[in-house]
Parts: sequence; structure tokens; C-alpha cells
Amino acid sequence: MKENRVLREKASSVFSMARAVPIFSITVLVACFLLLFAAEPTSARIQLLANESIPAIFVFGDSILDTGNNNGLLASPCRSNFPPYGRAFDGGVPTGRFSDGRVPSDFMVEELGIKDTLPAYKDPNLKLEELLTGVNFASGCVGFDDLASKLGMVPPLSQQLREFNDYVNKVKEMIGEEAMAKLLAKSIVIISLCSNDIVQAYFNSHIRELQYDFSTYADILVKSATTFLMELYSIGCRRIGMFGAPPLGCIPFIRTMTGGVERMCSERHNQASQLYNSKLISSMNSLQSSGNLDPDARLVYLDLYDPMMHLIVNYRSYGFEVADKGCCGMGQVEMSVLCNKYNPYTCTDGSKYVFWDSYHPTEKTYKLLVSQCIAGYLHSFL
Repeated sequence: MKENRVLREKASSVFSMARAVPIFSITVLVACFLLLFAAEPTSARIQLLANESIPAIFVFGDSILDTGNNNGLLASPCRSNFPPYGRAFDGGVPTGRFSDGRVPSDFMVEELGIKDTLPAYKDPNLKLEELLTGVNFASGCVGFDDLASKLGMVPPLSQQLREFNDYVNKVKEMIGEEAMAKLLAKSIVIISLCSNDIVQAYFNSHIRELQYDFSTYADILVKSATTFLMELYSIGCRRIGMFGAPPLGCIPFIRTMTGGVERMCSERHNQASQLYNSKLISSMNSLQSSGNLDPDARLVYLDLYDPMMHLIVNYRSYGFEVADKGCCGMGQVEMSVLCNKYNPYTCTDGSKYVFWDSYHPTEKTYKLLVSQCIAGYLHSFL
């Protein structure tokens, strides 16, 4: 990490020069880009081959990946920029991450030796040099189905795509079209969506459930997922990974709503997750083998269901003590604004819990899952 840090410090100083001397800005910024692109993840937990590089990571999706893009949405309940969220984060600061600390977006860039955290694109303090190593477009409560976003009072998924186009145009002006194309092609894009569609738009609100059987609704979601994936491809992204649905029937909130006194997992929700996943796998495989993509394109399905279920069932072997409740409050329905500093029941040690609130895992859980994910799937992107 030391060599990477030195390179980034040089790049940062070059950015400062560019701002001070506008006439040389294009040349200087291209030089800065080359410095950053040359930074090999020498201290990354996963080592790349000498001829491979991953200059940046871009993420799209919901609260699993969100690092603060919803902070300014004061009318929305889908925020987490207040205590006790973030108490395990550096300095104990609530940043808008839906956990006690870092989230998968952060651990991904750390594992690859890119940087320690992945900043939100809407962060008002976002530094110019951060743009070249990846930013986060994810927003809590978003779904492939715009109904999920409406229920959460957040902008629809199309807003993330508009922001990414804005990002591309902004950086293209800085480093040029050819360098921009290389940055997009070599970087990894991660998408995590569908949980809000299944839980909120379909089961909880019953709105979509009254309109479709779940198999039909899953087809609609997969079609939207495929469209979104291809829109990113058309912009220039070539390494795209998409997470499937986790075992939604085992999150504390669903256990509270459907699991009875024993807080059992909901088989109905888990079966919905598995059906959606099987359809998504089939669609992504068809796209990859269609012959319509560039030879260097990699569309990678990222299984979240099996590793998460294994962790929940065997939680004690991973060092956890509680898997059916969250740490925040009584751990049954608390999340977002219901998970706040005024709740006297919040646990003192989140590392003992699989879940932080009734919906989102703890930092410890995320770190375990991301480590497994990168070890199992990184080769598929290269």
C-alpha cells in the first residue's frame, strides 16, 4: 500500500498544480491519470498478474453498497448519517453507510489495494483526484422497479446512470477520450439490487404481488437488470459484476414479520430470492455467450445467497453469537431512522452480531463476505 500511497500523493500534488495553472491542465491531468493507472496493488490481499490492472471500482445499487449518497435526502427515511450508525467507522463518524462501520464497497477497494474507502459521488467533500480511482453511485432503498424507489422516497435507478454519465463526461474532459476508455474498460463495476424490489415492492406493500405471480415479477426484474447492465456496457464498461439476491427470508426484519415466536426464516422469501437468482444467472450467461459483446467483456454473476446462508446457519463458527436479531435497538424492526441514539437497547459489541440493524449486516459480516467474494470471483473479471 505504501507504493500506491506515494503515487497517489504525487497525483494529488499534480491535481493541485493543474488547478493553479489552468493552461497546462489537460497535459498535467493526463500525467496524473498515468501515475494512478501505473499504481499496482502491491499490498493488496489479492495479487494480480503483472500484465493486469484494476485502476478503479464503480458501484451501483442500494443500501448494501451506499456510502452516503442519501445524506441530503432529508424527506426520505432511507438515511443513516446519524448515530449509532458508523460507530465502528474511523473516528466513530456516521457517514451514511448502513452499518456500524465500512460496507462492501469499501472492502472491495481495500482488498484490491486501490484505497481504503469508496466515496459517495454526492459527497460534497469529494476530492477531484478521487474520481480516477472509483466512486460510489449506490443509493439506499433503490430497486430495479421504480416502485421500490418511490416507496423509499429516493430517486429512481435511472438517476444513478445519469450521474455516471456526468462522471464520465467530467473525467473525459480531464484526461481525454482515449484514457477515459481505458479507465472504463479496465475498472470493475459492481451492481447490487433487487432486495428492495422483492421485500418492499412485492411482499411488504403487496402492490406488485396483487399484479403478478412472483415468477413473472422476477422476469420483469431480470429484464430491468439486463437493460441496466447493457447501458453500462454501452458507456464503455467491460468488467461488470452483479450480485444476486441474499437469503432475504433470514434477515431479522422478515423473521420478525413472518417467523413467529421462534423467529424462523421465511421460506417464501428465500424461495423468491433463489428463483430470481436462477433467472438472473440464465440471462447473464445468455448475454455473455451471445457473440454481441467485445471479446474482453466480462459479465460476472456474484452469488450472495449461499455464502450468506452458510454464515447465518453456522454463525458461531465465524465467531458470532447472534444471527436472528440486529445489534441496533432490540434488533427486530429497527433500521434507518428507527435505529437511532435514543434507543437504549442497542448492543455494546456489534462484532458479536451477524446483523447491525434489522436489515443490514455488520462491518464484520461484510468483511467476511467480501473476502470470500473476491477470492472466488476476481479471476472471472480478468
